[in-house]
Amino acid sequence: MNTKLFFAGSGGQGILLMGQILATAAMREGLEVTFLPSYGPEMRGGTANCTVIVSDSPISCPLIYEADAVAAMNLPSLTKFEALLKPQGKLFTNSSLVSISASRADIEEYKIPANETAISLGDERAANTVMLGAIVARTGFISMDAIMNTLDYAFSGARAKLLPLNQKALLACVN
Repeated sequence: MNTKLFFAGSGGQGILLMGQILATAAMREGLEVTFLPSYGPEMRGGTANCTVIVSDSPISCPLIYEADAVAAMNLPSLTKFEALLKPQGKLFTNSSLVSISASRADIEEYKIPANETAISLGDERAANTVMLGAIVARTGFISMDAIMNTLDYAFSGARAKLLPLNQKALLACVN
């Protein structure tokens, strides 16, 4: 197994946190992992993306030229990174913010209403966790339990009050 994932959006959408949670969960499962974040100088509103590779064998390079799955949390991310997806790959778009469909017919597209779902749970900031749950449920390369157990780590200390919300968000769009 060698799964290459790419997460993209704007600063403040929790893009890097999605990658960190996924990478940490995979490491805890004994898998090989790379996590490569990239973000603009702006904290909120700038661009943010990250690459996560999960493998059952050593990973020689953290860079990817074709992704198995791409998550686009906003329209600029869809238009910029759709081409990164390999044929038959899975594209996850945040349909709350992206009103157009993919331009390619050789991929699987999943429209996840991440922001709307997070708002219905009580806090729009959980949209990233809604998207992460949808990705894990539809790719199956790591268990939902592994991600759920990692939420305890990601939302600890001062962020512990956000744990129940994010646990609900993770499971909100799994079907």
